[in-house]
Amino acid sequence: MTIHMTDPFATPEPQRSPVRRLRGRLPSAVTLWTATGRRGPVGLTVSSTVVVEGDPGRLLGVLDPESDLAEALTGTSRRTRFVVQPLTEGERRLADKFAGLMPAPGGLFAGLDWRDSGYGPVLAGPRTWAGAVVVDARPLGWGVLVEAEIAEVEVADDASAGPLVHFRGRYRTIS
Repeated sequence: MTIHMTDPFATPEPQRSPVRRLRGRLPSAVTLWTATGRRGPVGLTVSSTVVVEGDPGRLLGVLDPESDLAEALTGTSRRTRFVVQPLTEGERRLADKFAGLMPAPGGLFAGLDWRDSGYGPVLAGPRTWAGAVVVDARPLGWGVLVEAEIAEVEVADDASAGPLVHFRGRYRTIS
């Protein structure tokens, strides 16, 4: 077995679409979206997240349409509740696990402490997170655009941990 530092199956950069190459050059915060689906908790790593100020605040995200999370947020009625929590520089493995890039023996939520927020599972301990309610979902490009109202926000004093960022196909940190 050979361990590669890069994805040996990835499309070479010059052959990627210009849109994909542009998206890769825009740093994005890595967030974890969680909800309670029909069969239990579901989650997905999402870097296509935008927070819009207003009254109420809005949250936009583009999800993989084949993910369990997209099914949970769009497959039932609107007004489905979910959680968005930014990940920190020490949570790369967690991001890979929820992105489906790393094995998850026992399931995605196994081996970690979670608490129920009323919107979905939140990692235990002091964390920044938002509880949101879906108001619209529709196909957009190769994904599903979810628009939600932000119903609750908890901001933790987590200045010691820098945010996890996705840039040019890799996780990076700002600190």
